[in-house]
Amino acid sequence: MTRILATLILGVLMPVSLSAQSVSDQAKKLHSSSIVIDTHDDTTQRLLDPNFDLSVRHSDGNIDIPRMREGGLTGIFFSIWISSKILGPDAVKQALDQIDAVRETVRKHPNDLLLATTAADVRQAKTQHKIAVLMGVEGGHMMGNDLSVLRTFAALGVRYMTLTHMDNNEWADSSTDKPVHNGLTDFGKDVVREMNRLGIIVDVSHVSDKTFEDAIAVSKAPVFASHSSCRAICNAPRNMTDDMMRALAKNGGVIQINYHVGFLSQEFRDYEKEHPDTEKEINDEIKKRCGDNEACKLTTGDQVVRDFMEAGKLPKVDWTKIVEHIDHAVKIAGIDHVGLGSDSDGAVMPIGMQDVTHLPQITGALLKKGYSESDVRKILGENTLRVLSEAERVSRELNSSK
Repeated sequence: MTRILATLILGVLMPVSLSAQSVSDQAKKLHSSSIVIDTHDDTTQRLLDPNFDLSVRHSDGNIDIPRMREGGLTGIFFSIWISSKILGPDAVKQALDQIDAVRETVRKHPNDLLLATTAADVRQAKTQHKIAVLMGVEGGHMMGNDLSVLRTFAALGVRYMTLTHMDNNEWADSSTDKPVHNGLTDFGKDVVREMNRLGIIVDVSHVSDKTFEDAIAVSKAPVFASHSSCRAICNAPRNMTDDMMRALAKNGGVIQINYHVGFLSQEFRDYEKEHPDTEKEINDEIKKRCGDNEACKLTTGDQVVRDFMEAGKLPKVDWTKIVEHIDHAVKIAGIDHVGLGSDSDGAVMPIGMQDVTHLPQITGALLKKGYSESDVRKILGENTLRVLSEAERVSRELNSSK
């Protein structure tokens, strides 16, 4: 998750085209027949609100069932997130409450949603014209340094865990904190091994470069970056270097491109340094609209920044920047190692990709760039399913050998 108040104004690009691109009939047909998976969405924070109904179309936010159907989304990983400042039993309880909220949402909408824990479940959802709901825990601090909690997460359906969030935890360094462990501690390596045994994908978004190296070295299953973009294009510590992407590819993993404007463009990172008062103005506006409501801050932050861009208070970022990052990642890591991890409802979407209904534009843009239909299918979701399948295979092998 991109925390709106901490990293909201990290990067935007002057627009290439401010209007949504028309999608060809070929792209529409390809998109509708493909497995389309988003590996990171923060809509879970809204599910905690008893008054929020995922089954109706909303005028705010990026995700709901009608818009997911319109955008052709097959599977979505709902993020289980709490601040990395919250630790111990409190963190565990809040994580379990969010897992319960996701499971309850699926239970309440059986005609639209299917709780998925395997690649086969995702394909079944597609066949049944449902949306596969998966879960990822965004930050190892939520397991409370207790492997039994990790096992509980797995039993409840969690299928990836991000090793850190914005802060270091007691066994791993974060990309946005001062290193204290030199990567993974011995216990951190045990966490990775247990994740392998449980079939939980090791997520390296948010981790330090050294933690990434250690995770790659220890994991027997492919790892992925659930919502990261390319550091060569935008020098954010949350993004991956070309060398990291090559190592990820060698491991069999996938970089899932993040749509947040602050991870797409270097230009606005530079702008932010020159105009520090802009972030304060945005934060004040979010506070004015939301108070202390966390879910409101996420969706409203997205809209406030868009309002600022439209008013000319910020440079504008166009959705085609997402395609630029996809294309760069393919050139570096290979076609089998790139996917989509939007960070919807937890970040600022670029203009032209305001919500999930715009997903077919990515399919159309990739076809226009000369990608084959089979290669587009890989980026849309098949690469992610392969990693999920490999995590399942490694889990079976490790459990059968004991």
